[in-house]
Amino acid sequence: MSFTSDVRDELSHVEPECSHCEKATLAALVRIEGTLFLSGPGKYRVEIATDSASVGRLIIRLLHSIYDLKTQLTARRSILHKTPNYLIEIPAQKGLAPALRDMGIITADGGLRMGVDPSIVSKGCCSAAYLRGAFLGSGFISNPKSDFHFEMIVETAELAEDIVRLMSEKGIKAKIMQRRSSYMIYLKSGTAILEFLAFTGAHHCAIAMEEERVVKSVRNDVNRMINAELANQQKATKAAVEQLFMIREVLEEHDIETLPPALQEFIRLRVAYPDASLKELGNKAAPPLSKSAMNHRVRRLEAMMNKPD
Repeated sequence: MSFTSDVRDELSHVEPECSHCEKATLAALVRIEGTLFLSGPGKYRVEIATDSASVGRLIIRLLHSIYDLKTQLTARRSILHKTPNYLIEIPAQKGLAPALRDMGIITADGGLRMGVDPSIVSKGCCSAAYLRGAFLGSGFISNPKSDFHFEMIVETAELAEDIVRLMSEKGIKAKIMQRRSSYMIYLKSGTAILEFLAFTGAHHCAIAMEEERVVKSVRNDVNRMINAELANQQKATKAAVEQLFMIREVLEEHDIETLPPALQEFIRLRVAYPDASLKELGNKAAPPLSKSAMNHRVRRLEAMMNKPD
């Protein structure tokens, strides 16, 4: 299963906090996943398609328990993707129009509502429930082991803006991008995605994502340390090679026995340990010397090499 499937499965089993939460979840699902058909004045039928069995069961349960609506389920299989999908049909019936008005799908005069009905999300728990339904309908979260990415697709700018507002009220900063005739609500921050999961009730998935985020952070820290160490080694190796060339030039002009004892010791250490850093050379001196002291001896050799005859 994908991480998105794990999130959907957990969200579809979240217990409601109040008597209106399930209506908010169903309203979002019908609004995002449903297609409304008008067969006459005040006569509607609805088709809802989903590729998640747990989401399909939730939709049917809520339609029956809240509004006592009759439904028909057809299980299908995508020829292209070889995956199952489910079509839930709500045929024209007496209670459908009142249910659609109660969910804020249509207005009192029968028009289609473009955004979220404020009465559906008047409480914080109902806002969470609506966002839960929105994700169940069209949400996607990439595998936390890769880059963090979250998106939901909706059909109208008004609905996208209302969903972003609901998220913003909980400190979750989302953005909107238009994709042809639809709108993508997206998050790029791992923290924002975690906040969304926690707010909507996907606590187990939030914990799993946080664990992956910690592992990724540690891995990045280790990589930075390794890269820094490699860079330091390359720098030290380059400096050591330059010092060996400098020693050769100095010894071509001076007998080592004529040099000051400090420079004799440095030359012998550098030749004996060509790959060592100045700090490591200092530790091998007798008595041990600081990196600054060793660097001072390098400068003395440079001065001798550059001294005109």
